[in-house]
Amino acid sequence: MAEAFNDKTLTTDKAARYGEVAEEIAAVLDGEDNLTARMATVASMLASSFDHYFWTGFYVVDPTRERELVVGPYQGTLGCLRIAFGRGVCGTAAATGQTQLVEDVHAFPGHIACDSRSASEIVVPVFDSKGELLAVFDVDSDRPAAFDAVDRQGLETILKATFA
Repeated sequence: MAEAFNDKTLTTDKAARYGEVAEEIAAVLDGEDNLTARMATVASMLASSFDHYFWTGFYVVDPTRERELVVGPYQGTLGCLRIAFGRGVCGTAAATGQTQLVEDVHAFPGHIACDSRSASEIVVPVFDSKGELLAVFDVDSDRPAAFDAVDRQGLETILKATFA
């Protein structure tokens, strides 16, 4: 079982585990306002807390390019460097402002295969305190249908608490 915090043993119940990880993330980031540090910490702590995570990271809104994401802090194999709004799962989440939960990425129209081993994906839009899109948080799994409503709720809660 993946363990995030050295000697800390996390519960096996997924919903409860998201709660524990949320508390740990909040404690680690207390007083830290640097956006990159916050994103890197979230990606790292979540990646090491869940066995069904294969790739975990942020695609950040690029302020120098219109409607384009650029890869940010992540854990895993090489990520795509840039993704246009509306393209693939990440671009769809950015364009719609809604979480995308995809059981089979190969069936998703316009899916971008940054790593062909990815089988399912969840992408959560990340908003700042003004409601502006900062980034999307992308989690891939090498297992089909690896994500569910529990993952959605856990991730949305953590991201809102960390960045809004």
